Amino acid sequence: MKVLLLKDPKDKDSGPDPYIKELGLYSLEATLIPVLSFEFLSLESLFEKLSHPECYGGLVFTSPRALEAIKICLKENSKKEAWSNSLKQMWNMKPTYVVGKATASLVEEIGLTPQGEECGNAEKLAEYICSREKPNSSALLFPCGALKREVLPTVLREKGVPLESLTVYQTTQHPHLQESLSTYFSQQGVPASVVFFSPSGVKFCLQHIQKLSGDAIHHIKFAAIGPTTAEALEAAGLPVSCTAGTPTPQDLAAGIHKALQSH
Repeated sequence: MKVLLLKDPKDKDSGPDPYIKELGLYSLEATLIPVLSFEFLSLESLFEKLSHPECYGGLVFTSPRALEAIKICLKENSKKEAWSNSLKQMWNMKPTYVVGKATASLVEEIGLTPQGEECGNAEKLAEYICSREKPNSSALLFPCGALKREVLPTVLREKGVPLESLTVYQTTQHPHLQESLSTYFSQQGVPASVVFFSPSGVKFCLQHIQKLSGDAIHHIKFAAIGPTTAEALEAAGLPVSCTAGTPTPQDLAAGIHKALQSH
C-alpha cells in the first residue's frame, strides 16, 4: 500500500529518510513531497541578541528552522569564532528549552544542551518551562517563525515568565508543490494514506489533494504527526485516522499500519 508523506526529505548526507524506512518495515511504500519553503529574516538582529547572553535567562526553540537561522549566522567566520570562544559557554550556563528530538539534535550541533525535548508539543513545553523558571526573572529568548502559535507565549505570560520573541523565518508554499502532487497522483494513483506534518502543510496541500483524489478521498486514511496538525485537519473537515503518539518515525509508522489494518 502507498503512503504519501507531505514533508521535506531528510538531509541527503544522513542516509535514507527515517519515515520511509520505518514505513517500509510494514511493507508500506512511502513517497515524500516537499510542501514548504522557508525564508530567513532578521539574522543580524538574531546574532546581536545571541551576543548578549547576560541579558537573557535562556533560550526557547520550538522548530528546527529557528536553529537553521542560527547556523546561517554562524557560517560567518567572525561570528563562528565569537560563538566558539565565549558565547556558547555563556549560553550553556543557562537552560535551552526545546520541543522534539529533531530540534534537540540541532541544538546539540551548535554546542548547547537541550532540555524538555520529550515534551512533544508547545503546551507541554510551556508547563515544563513554568515549573523551572521564576516569575519576573530575565526574559527567555525565543527565535521563531512568522506563523508561530500563541500557546507557549500565552502560558508563559499568564505565569509571569518573560519571553522575548524574534521572528527569524517565514513559511511559504514550495514552488513545485502543485506540480509534484499532480505527478504523484497521475503516476501512483490515490494513496492509501496521506500524512501531514504541519498546519501549514494542511493549508497549502488540502485543496490540491481533494481535487486530485475526487470521490476516492473517502478511502484515504489521513494521518497527522501531532495534535496541532490533527486539529488543523479536523478544522478543515477531514477525519483523522491516526495521530502519532510522539512525533517519531516509529510511532507514526505503527499508527498508520494500525489504521490501515482496521481498514
